[in-house]
Amino acid sequence: MTVGAVALTAALLAPASPPQGHAGSLAGQLLVAMPELDDPNFARTVVFMLRHDADGAMGLVVNRPIGDIPLATLLEETGGVGTGATGTVRLHAGGPVAPAQLFVLHTDDYAASGTLHVGPGLALTRQPDILRALAARAGPRRAVFALGYAGWGPGQLEGEISAGAWVNAASDEGILFDDADHTKWDRAFVRRRISL
Repeated sequence: MTVGAVALTAALLAPASPPQGHAGSLAGQLLVAMPELDDPNFARTVVFMLRHDADGAMGLVVNRPIGDIPLATLLEETGGVGTGATGTVRLHAGGPVAPAQLFVLHTDDYAASGTLHVGPGLALTRQPDILRALAARAGPRRAVFALGYAGWGPGQLEGEISAGAWVNAASDEGILFDDADHTKWDRAFVRRRISL
């Protein structure tokens, strides 16, 4: 990850109140790629928006599974002890920025140091503590694990929306967390908000 990516991640995830004049924030909503969007990073993607303000936007792609990995292996790869951990975790490609960084979007029934509230009933944790909690059966009820994130600079996302690349939709726990990744785009697209 580059120094610029670290700075962008820190700036976009830092707790802040919405800036004045940014009433149209998409934070907490789904961003759905239009069928015409052919960028290989984003074609037919559904992005949960973590942050959207005057400084830019950040979200996690929730419908691009990479594969399942044993929880024990993931614990070991993040510096923990995997002994005794059972079960698997499905990893997703969360976006093209910082693809080696793990983000866990989850229900807000779990919180640790550094956990951020990112929407109604939703939180984000980037610390490996959440993996230990899952191994101990003390983690969140539902979670999606993403490597990397999608990021936009100031005004960039607004320009892409104006150009017809994206629409937004209300967030939905099923779309975020269920295993039917192949249907998430269709379900989110049906929920899109149409401006008249």
